[in-house]
Parts: sequence; structure tokens; C-alpha cells
Amino acid sequence: MRTSLLLLTTPFILAACEADTDPSADGPATVTETIGDTTVVRTMSGSVWGAEATLVPEILVGEVGGAEEYLFGSISSIAVNDNRDLYVLDGQAQHVRVFDSAGAYVATLGRRGEGPGEFGYAEAIALLPDGRLVVRDSRNQRISVFGPDPGQTDHWGFDSGNSGSNYPLHTDVQGRTYLNTRDLSSTDGARHIIVIGPDGTHLDTLPEPSSPYEWPMLTAEHTAEWGTSSTNAFVPFSPAFQWTVHPSGHFVTGLPSEYRINVPRDDGVLGIERTTDPPPIRDEERTRARERVVRSMRNTDPDWSWTGPPIPEHKPFYQQLLAGRNGRIWVRLVTEGHRVENEDYDPEDPRSEHVTWEEPLRYDVFEPDGTYLGTVVPPDEFSPYVNPVFDGDYVWGVTRDELGVERVVRFRIVVDGG
Repeated sequence: MRTSLLLLTTPFILAACEADTDPSADGPATVTETIGDTTVVRTMSGSVWGAEATLVPEILVGEVGGAEEYLFGSISSIAVNDNRDLYVLDGQAQHVRVFDSAGAYVATLGRRGEGPGEFGYAEAIALLPDGRLVVRDSRNQRISVFGPDPGQTDHWGFDSGNSGSNYPLHTDVQGRTYLNTRDLSSTDGARHIIVIGPDGTHLDTLPEPSSPYEWPMLTAEHTAEWGTSSTNAFVPFSPAFQWTVHPSGHFVTGLPSEYRINVPRDDGVLGIERTTDPPPIRDEERTRARERVVRSMRNTDPDWSWTGPPIPEHKPFYQQLLAGRNGRIWVRLVTEGHRVENEDYDPEDPRSEHVTWEEPLRYDVFEPDGTYLGTVVPPDEFSPYVNPVFDGDYVWGVTRDELGVERVVRFRIVVDGG
């Protein structure tokens, strides 16, 4: 059996304010505030779902010991079309495999090489509205295009200085492709976004979305006869600016020191907020994070001491923003850490720690208008490191079992066992 089908029965002076804060009412209690072209939707309590949602597996693609088409070496990126056909980029094999909505193998696209439809190093995939597949190939410095007809290929060149990237590839409903690459004219290695039209035309080059906030950093330096060496480290638990591309073509952004997400729209800006407590940092968790930094710094400067910015009082609210195919906003949360004994602890290795801290994986989900649907709790084997695909009440994600075997699973969102 090659596939499995599981039959499982920012502060504003506000010009207008509308509030629904009755905790007994169905759905979330929200406050909507507007000024000019900015609308803020703040969820004070509750959610549409009323309970945490789980992901129930329906289709599994991937196995060990069966046909080669169903065995993955290392999944780098996935994409799904309107028919729920699945595209899987295997970074190890350097090709894209296509499966139909039932999980049956259909075709393989691409292979290693430099010719048409071949990859020097394929990193990420996405789909255009007309069904064409676009593949970022940094080594050949081009976007390879497959379809819409079988056997049809094209390529669009770009200049990245042969610089690889683990950033996802984005497309929008207008057929534009968003390529995140390094700015070769920049001396500090800044990144920018190349916007490519549906016909491969270079439409624009935009600076990567950013914030005036700078992630606090610690530095250790040591000077010897041969020169100066230095080590840099970010302050643990500091918020990092987040962004993604919405299907509308706008950039969704947020600085997770507060629970706020900005979603530009054609008619203004939507601010999505949620009133909730930030996840705490346990004392032991803070101590061990500090010890790791000090140990790293003293490898460079044995006399180094912590004189820079302190570790924050609490964790950031979230660590990743994603957009679903239907426009929903998915927020990968930062959660409270849990102490876990390290089974691989080696007392002879000074870098080995007998305790690690694990954070349960959780996503908050918002409708395109800012309505808070609720929290999704994925299964333990669900991996967030290959961006999932979200489409309505379905989620496609990569899972890894205890042996490290990768599969792509189509899940259905189920609320409270329903």
C-alpha cells in the first residue's frame, strides 16, 4: 500500500470604536477601532471555535520499503493546487514529485543539471494561479517554470551571486512571484525582494520588510598577534521581526514584543491584535540560556562578562507569520517551555546538557478580516520547519516519525473532537 487514506469518523488616537465585549455571547469578544485608513481588530477574549482545534490526518504520502516514488530523502518545500494535488520538492533527490488529491503518484518534474527543466540546487517551490509550478534554483540563478501543459518548461533568470537561501518562495493571486535574495550592491549583506510578473518580467525590487527595532546582540573580542577574533550572539528570548507574503500581494508584518500583526490591504491597513499573556521564561530556562551564551563568548574571550542588554522578562508572543491560500493568517506561537531530560547527555562533553527545554507547537488562526478563530494543536510529529500549506479547514504538513522518516500528511481541522 503506497499511500494511506484514513477514514476517521501600535497606539492610535481613534476616530471610531465598535465593541462586542459580552463574554456570554457566541464567538470572541472583540473591539474594533478605526482611524483614517487603519482598522484595528482586537480580540479581548474567546474565539469562534470556542475550544482548541486539532489536526486529524486524512491522507498520508510517504513510506519506507515500498515504491521509490513514495520515499522522500529530505523534503524542502511543498505546494498544493486548487484540486488538492500535492507537489513535493525533495532537496536530496533534487526533483519535484506530484501526487493527486488521493495521494497517488502522478509525475516527477526536474532533475539535477543545467539544462531546461533541470536544477543546480532547487530550494523552494510555489504554484501560480494558472497551475504553473515555479522552482527557485539558486545555483543556476533562475526560476524554473513547469506547465501549465505536461512537458512545458520555461525559466526566468535572476542575479543572486549564487547565494543560496532557505526562504520560502511566494506567489499571489495576480500571478506574481516574490523572490527573497541577497542585495549584491549592499555592503552589509542586506536582502531584498524581487517581484516577477506572470510572464517572467522583472516588475520591481523591494527592500525586505523590516522594523526600526534591532535585535539586541552581545559581542566578545580577543586580540592576539595574528589579529582580532570576535563572536556575536543574540540575547536569548528577544523578539525577532516577522513577515510573510499574503496571497493579495501585500506583506504581513509584526514585531512579537506585542501581539499585533499588520496586514496592508488595498483600502488601508488591518491591525490584528489579541489580548493574552506572553509566555513566561522559567528561572532554570533563563539560567541555562545565559550559561550557553557565556560559555560561547568565553571560547573567544576567557574574561568575558555579561555587560550588554539583559534577557527579557518574558518570551515573544509569536515566532512566525504565515498566510493560507484562502487569506487566513496563521501565527506560530511561542509557548511555555517544559523541562525534558536529555537522553543523549554526555557528561564528558562540556557542550552537552542533561536538560533541554521543549515548547509545544501551537498556531493561532485569524480570518482575513481579523476575526480570531482559535488555536490549532498539531500532533507531536508535525514539523514546522517545512512551511505547511493552509487552505480553509485543511492543512498539509511534513511529519517525521521516531526513525526520521518524512511524510506529507493532509490534515483536517477538527474542533473539540467534532
